[in-house]
Amino acid sequence: MSWLPGFGGTLARNVLYSSSVNDRFFSLLVFIHIGVPLMLLLLMWVHVQRVPKAKMQPPRAIAASVSVTLLALAIIAPVTSQGGAADLGTEPASLQLDWFYLSGYALLYRWSPGAVWAFAGLVTMSLAVLPWISPRRKSAERQVFQLKIHPGAHELAARADETLLDAGLKAGLALPFECRNGGCGVCICSILRGDIDHGPYQPSVLTRRMREEGKALLCCASARSDLEIEVSSLGSAISSVVRTFVARIDTIERLSEDVIRLWLSLANRERIEFRAGQYVNVVLEDGQRRAFSFANAPHDNERIELHIRKIPGGRFTTYVFTDLKVGDELELEGPFGRFTLNDTDKPILFVAGATGFAPVKSIVEDAFHRGVERTMHLYWGVRRCADLYMADLALEWQREHPNFSATFVLSEETSCRWNVRFGLVHEAMLADFPDLTGYEVYVCGSIGMVETAVPAFLARGLGEDACISDAFQFGGKPAS
Repeated sequence: MSWLPGFGGTLARNVLYSSSVNDRFFSLLVFIHIGVPLMLLLLMWVHVQRVPKAKMQPPRAIAASVSVTLLALAIIAPVTSQGGAADLGTEPASLQLDWFYLSGYALLYRWSPGAVWAFAGLVTMSLAVLPWISPRRKSAERQVFQLKIHPGAHELAARADETLLDAGLKAGLALPFECRNGGCGVCICSILRGDIDHGPYQPSVLTRRMREEGKALLCCASARSDLEIEVSSLGSAISSVVRTFVARIDTIERLSEDVIRLWLSLANRERIEFRAGQYVNVVLEDGQRRAFSFANAPHDNERIELHIRKIPGGRFTTYVFTDLKVGDELELEGPFGRFTLNDTDKPILFVAGATGFAPVKSIVEDAFHRGVERTMHLYWGVRRCADLYMADLALEWQREHPNFSATFVLSEETSCRWNVRFGLVHEAMLADFPDLTGYEVYVCGSIGMVETAVPAFLARGLGEDACISDAFQFGGKPAS
């Protein structure tokens, strides 16, 4: 660095002479060794927050090869060949293999300082722009398959490195989709011929039985050969244009320590027409979206009711709990979702986890309003008694409507002022209903809860068409 203009050799004297190396200098080195990794972790965290499905782990082949290489170097040529502890006042006469760890330093013996700086700058710039360079694998570019989509026998090309949904949308087809991350099940299709890679998806949405029957999700699956698939419908797949609204915060009500109820109204007395159980996206300033279920019934849509649970480190939920004020405005879009009541005569079992109660509340109140007489039983599972933020309302429904009943389940605490059960909510329901044949089950909660509950329900005789689930993930699809 002393070669750079402005230093004039003064910096080198602080390193080359032992008398200049003091505690302050080593404190600076320690700070750099700690600060740089922390800065890298911060950048990785920002990357995860801004990029959907961001991956932080390198491919296994690269991770394994680098680990084996470093281990071999440590065994074959440990950093001891310079004769013991380093003496900053002594210049080594020859460099051994262990200087692989300081390869840039070795270049100073062959190149001029200016050339070393130019090389280091070029490498740094290359690493800086690398994340923005789209990797193009020649093999993937060559793998282009023919995709035929029914109904209509539309033929198009699908690359191996794109999802079937992307290929169809690029060709101008109105394919059904919503979440685009394998969580809603709207884009399910049937594979008539060919091989696919299912990609990442939620097992509660695409069960093993469905995969065995040849089902796949358009937003996750990619082609591995020429394909022929069938979707539920084309042309009418996008039944309505997604609308954007500006909503004003009317009321902020703290329902519990970590749940807030927001009441919002639209400008000019405008209303959102939705079905009970659907959700709306809150559009953030940078275009990211956070999904929350309508908690009010469709007939009572003069205002919008949302239940917001505080997520540690959550960007939007932290804003709601700390900075949001009455009169502030939010941009909304929707409605979305298929977590809606089927028109059958089967008895209904609701399984809600935490704020998964919000869409259930909308469905139940809508059912009461429409005079639905089907038997409804709610199982509401939370960690603590205080998390039953609307238990009184559920008990009021139970008193006023003979076809409704509620059971509360705690997974952590062992006491509560209400009559509760203890354990996991889906296990409590199975204890009461060991045979689910002839029932409809509506499950809404975290991905973990849904992925655990749905297979257990199917194993007890519940039909796949009678299991309606809505798994929400924080920062993504429905965060009810």
